[in-house]
Formats: sequence, C-alpha cells, structure tokens
Amino acid sequence: MRATFVRHGQSTGNAGMPSDDLSLIELTDLGWQQARDVAAVWDETPSLIVTSPYLRTQQTAAPTIERFHSVPVEVWPIEEFTYLQPSQWNGTLSSTRMPYLERFWSAADPTYCDGEGAESFATLLRRAETALGRLSTLPPNALVYVFSHGQFIQAVRAVINDNHLDDKQKMKFFWKKGAPPPISNVQRLSFSFGSEGWNER
Repeated sequence: MRATFVRHGQSTGNAGMPSDDLSLIELTDLGWQQARDVAAVWDETPSLIVTSPYLRTQQTAAPTIERFHSVPVEVWPIEEFTYLQPSQWNGTLSSTRMPYLERFWSAADPTYCDGEGAESFATLLRRAETALGRLSTLPPNALVYVFSHGQFIQAVRAVINDNHLDDKQKMKFFWKKGAPPPISNVQRLSFSFGSEGWNER
C-alpha cells in the first residue's frame, strides 16, 4: 500500500502569532491557498483520506476532501508533538520558549514528559508506529492521503528510515537549533508498505 503524508499549510502559529489552544490554530490566507494548490495537483484518487484532529490539518485537507467527495475520511491521533506543558506556555511566543526547547532537546531523554497535556518523545514515536501499523493493514493496492504535522511526519520518517537507532539516538538527530524545519508547509512525503516493510518513496 502507499501513503502520502502532507504537512498542513502555513498556520497562524507558523506566522509567529501566539495561541491559547494548539488544537485550534488556524491557517493563514497563504495556508488556505497552499491547501487549494495541494488539492489541485493530486494525480490519483485515494482510497482513504486521513486527518489529525487539529483544525489546521482539517482545513488543509478540506479542498482535497471536496475534490474527492466520495472518498471516506477518518480522523486519527496523528496530531503534532506537544512536548512543553501547554498550561505554562499557551499564548507565548517561540522566542520566549526557546531556552526551554533547547533544554528539552539537549537532554535527549525520550521518556521525559513535561507535564499534563504534554507527551514524551518516546510516546510520539509510538504514535507514529501505531499509525504505520494501522496503514499497513489496508489492502495492498490502497492509496491514502494523510494530513498531519511536521514533527509527527518527521517521527514517521525516523521510524521507517532510522529503525536501527534506539529512541534516544533518534531524539538526538531530531531537532537542531537554527535549522529550518525538516518538513515544510504542505510538503508531501510518500511511503510504501510491502513484503519488506516500509520504505520512503
């Protein structure tokens, strides 16, 4: 089977605006245009469309869902990685959070959870593994468009391409200060599953 993961379009968070609820961050005007552009360039009808429960991914998927209106749509727990406790950081700017982000990643402790509403890096990897396991049960000829988030898709890629590394090693390679996001807005990554397991296409 084949799965194409799509990161959501530019969101207000990507544009530097603070938010009080990470799940309700919306697309900017540019993000909506990117979503329409994605819908226009698909060259195959999928068997299934999957979105995360977060608003920005559902908005990004909306033009594709409209184009393929007869294709079933499902919401899976493939939301973004929240590793700082939301109640402490909602409404803040990324520049304010940066010292804490650096501390989290430099510690490279995949089991550490920052508090209620956050998750550990190991939990993120397990969610990615669960999503891939669910996809792998679909028929061999299935094609799925999966609308998700940058760090979740990065975790999927790590599970597939770096399966020789343990969780701590995966974490060390996952984030680098000052580096651009490994997966840009509306970037598409395609993976296939067959007799030899998962491969990035």
